[in-house]
Amino acid sequence: RRLWYGLAALLIVGFGTLLWMGGEIYRQAPPMPEAVVASDGRVVFAREDIERGRQVWQSIGGQQLGSIWGHGALVAPDWSADELHREAMAWLDLRARAVAGTAYAELGEGDRAKLEVELRPLLRANTYDAKTGRIVVGDERAQAIAQIVAHYDSLFSNDPTTQALRETYAMRENTVPDAEHRRALAAFFWWTGWAAVTERPNAKVSYTQNWPYDPMVGNTPPPSTLMWTVFSVLFMIAGIGLLAWHYAVWHGREEPTIPPATDPLAALVPTPSMRATAKYFWVVIALFLVQILLGAITAHYQVEGQQAYGIALSEFLPYSLSRSWHTQLAVLWIAVAWLGTGLYIGPAVSGQEPKFQRLGVNALFVCLLIIVVGAFSGQWLAVMQKLGLANNFWFGHQGWEYTDIGRFWQWFLFIGLLLWLFLVGRALKPALRRNDDTSSI
Repeated sequence: RRLWYGLAALLIVGFGTLLWMGGEIYRQAPPMPEAVVASDGRVVFAREDIERGRQVWQSIGGQQLGSIWGHGALVAPDWSADELHREAMAWLDLRARAVAGTAYAELGEGDRAKLEVELRPLLRANTYDAKTGRIVVGDERAQAIAQIVAHYDSLFSNDPTTQALRETYAMRENTVPDAEHRRALAAFFWWTGWAAVTERPNAKVSYTQNWPYDPMVGNTPPPSTLMWTVFSVLFMIAGIGLLAWHYAVWHGREEPTIPPATDPLAALVPTPSMRATAKYFWVVIALFLVQILLGAITAHYQVEGQQAYGIALSEFLPYSLSRSWHTQLAVLWIAVAWLGTGLYIGPAVSGQEPKFQRLGVNALFVCLLIIVVGAFSGQWLAVMQKLGLANNFWFGHQGWEYTDIGRFWQWFLFIGLLLWLFLVGRALKPALRRNDDTSSI
């Protein structure tokens, strides 16, 4: 009973902390502006641009093609950090030409430091007005933003001037064919960069706790970040010590486990539903082998960027797609192995075959095939920009790392897991009622 109380307390404290932190993250999230306007009233971005840019980002398998706020893949850059630094450099160059008539890179060290001091409060100041929903930027910053938009418009197209950069980032040519979508994507990148440097109301840290590290714009770790990092390490060491102490004190006091006199599975006779699970494990092997192949392809993209031994592989299997499939296959083959094992063990432990169990096993297998083929086809159509933004979220690529498959396929998989739970549960029910040597299994 003491152990059950301990488990209950651990679950309450652990999940309570997660729920509280999740609520705080939601409550303190950076605001989504209705419009970003220049000092002269000209609209730089509308909210629709930023929201559409997020959708474009998801549709191309965003978290597999670089990262946002540090979450994602590592071949392409973190776009929040990239946008922030490029915008800062563009502003510094504009100001240098205005005050000194030369490029920022050609100034002396003292003059460059002076401009950087002017830049920091300009970028870090929070000009978001909650009443109007507007963010106001200066005219020079609006010009710098326009340069960044032009850069991303070129980068995500097939412009020859940025081809070398696309190859470095393992991006396929014409990643986003639609020019309006490229501009919207740049708007989304700008908003993530704005949140990374803009200070929270009544605080001296940005919405991302001064991440990414960029001293030029004042993004350096605050003391609280260092304190909680040290605390978390000490807490982990203390937890390991507590587990070691518990093992040393209690390990010898437990009663030894006495195995059954005979192997309960020695005389096992496979039932029809148990034999029907064999195909699950053939699929597991196939998914595992394909994952290895895609892992090799994904790793090779870090060498050649857009090709594989001279073959223009990125034109029909781009990096963001190969990495999406690679990570998804890891989830899927483990899940299918788990499902097949549970369906096999249920009747084996109970010794009974529920009515229509074989039909349920076969129906679930068909559902799994539909999910794998449908989800992967939807991701390919999404990344190749053939699905459209309206259908992408449900049937294409959700764009979040490890939760890549469209929401429809995600729900389909969840319903399949409920069906599996029903099939295994009713097969195990007789064994749970007996409470004999096999009940622990």
